Amino acid sequence: MAFDAPPTFSSKDAVVCRGVGKTWAAGTRRAHNALTGIDLDVAPGEFVVFLGPSGCGKSTLLYLIAGLEDATEGQLWSFGDLVDTPSPERSLIFQETSLFPWLTVWENVSFGLSIRGAGKEERRSVAAEALQRVGLKAAMDKRPDELSGGMRQRVAVARALAMRPKVLLMDEPFAALDVQTRARMQDFLLDVWRDSGASVLFVTHHIDEAVALADRVVVFTSRPGRIKTIVPIDLPRPRNLFSREAEELRIRLTDLLRDEVDRAFAEQEALAVTA
Repeated sequence: MAFDAPPTFSSKDAVVCRGVGKTWAAGTRRAHNALTGIDLDVAPGEFVVFLGPSGCGKSTLLYLIAGLEDATEGQLWSFGDLVDTPSPERSLIFQETSLFPWLTVWENVSFGLSIRGAGKEERRSVAAEALQRVGLKAAMDKRPDELSGGMRQRVAVARALAMRPKVLLMDEPFAALDVQTRARMQDFLLDVWRDSGASVLFVTHHIDEAVALADRVVVFTSRPGRIKTIVPIDLPRPRNLFSREAEELRIRLTDLLRDEVDRAFAEQEALAVTA
């Protein structure tokens, strides 16, 4: 979609979306509209959580911001630069850690630097610094299969930090972890976020996780995903998730999502009948 006039936004914004949409398999019989009309501004150092029903395009928006997919509508910018290709300034962390089992922890963390042609000494030094920040420097020479699930996810975060990103994109990174480990990983992530100064865009289905982490929660509609509303969370950190204010936020977010989840289920049932 072309703009008739230059878009207005601050070049200091970490992420800017204007009229962004994505249709998968566009122009084919299998085409379906995942996202439409997304307008969003993310400030430097802000922690933003995407919350919505399954299939609403939350992860798709991360892929567009990462530059891994092209928008079919609208445009995206990061720090004033048009997003049209991947960049080490925007690192994406998936639910699955995707570590290479044949490499040591430090080799996994510095893999992106090896592609850049960095030497072994530089790569090991950068990996040591990143692993120190996630509390795993002592595990530098271990293999991924020697680590717990939570530790492997911390290695994945260290791998992203090694590229010194300005924007950290996280697609349900703690979904596979048990409740206790997830809570500890949330605390760990907040510490890393504060130290790095990066903006974080974090996808989750868990309302409690959104309340625990976010400066703002972007609530999506059912497919095609639109921004239904944005809920600021002004609770001081560390947050007491058993406080009256946190409970009020959980109730509000639950109410905002209820109709969207019902619509998403109805759509999935209709598709199953016609398949």
